[in-house]
Amino acid sequence: MYESMTLAQIGGLYRASAEPLRKRLKELRAALKTAEDPEEIWRLKRRIAELTPMLTECNALAALCERYYERGYYRDEKYTL
Repeated sequence: MYESMTLAQIGGLYRASAEPLRKRLKELRAALKTAEDPEEIWRLKRRIAELTPMLTECNALAALCERYYERGYYRDEKYTL
C-alpha cells in the first residue's frame, strides 16, 4: 500500500527531480558554446527549450508544496482552484 506523504516531503521530491534537469541543462549550454555545426546548434537549442520549462515547473511545484501551509505565502494563481 502507499505511504502517506506530507506536502513538504513531496516538495523535496520535486527538488530532487529538478537536479538532473539542472545538470543536463548546464551540460547542454556548455556544448552549445563550443558547437559549430548549425544542425548541432539547432538540436541543442531545441533540447534546451524543451527542458527549461520542465525545470521551471519542478521548482515552482517544489516551492508550492514546501511552503503551502505557511501563513502569508503567496501562491501562484496557476496552482489554485
